[in-house]
Amino acid sequence: MSWFYHVSQGSNEQQPQLSDTYSPPGLLTLPSPPQCSAPPTLESLSCASHNAVPGGGSLPVSYVTLQEYRCVMSWFLGWTSPQRERFLQDLLGKAVPGKVCTLLDSLNTLQVRDRPPNIFECQLRLWTQWFESWSEEERNHFLLVLEEHDPAFVARFYQSVAGTAGRE
Repeated sequence: MSWFYHVSQGSNEQQPQLSDTYSPPGLLTLPSPPQCSAPPTLESLSCASHNAVPGGGSLPVSYVTLQEYRCVMSWFLGWTSPQRERFLQDLLGKAVPGKVCTLLDSLNTLQVRDRPPNIFECQLRLWTQWFESWSEEERNHFLLVLEEHDPAFVARFYQSVAGTAGRE
């Protein structure tokens, strides 16, 4: 199963919705620190209970991953239209790796420079490091978070993924 399961399930099927117990007002709601004398365990810092989905399951998003989501969303909301387009191409390359059409698009963005990278390029590098460390469920959850903030962007992403079908 691919990490962008919405496309692979077809556009007519309903997307999973977060339960009524999880409705973030801002970028994402963080859990309160535990009120106990012993230091918290990593499991108790997990945000999985805040990410419950219908049917009793949960989206296992760690506290660290949640912070990474928040950073990427903060950057995304400040990016210009060309930067968002570049991010879309990067996301597409991660969704359908090995497709010639995405490889060619990626080659067009490579440049040899004698100057240090700009802030946007550093953000994309950090995004890539984080994304590679996320599980499939965390990647899918990131798309849900991104869709909350920019449904048109995510719709374009899904259209782009669908457009690579049958192309090598």
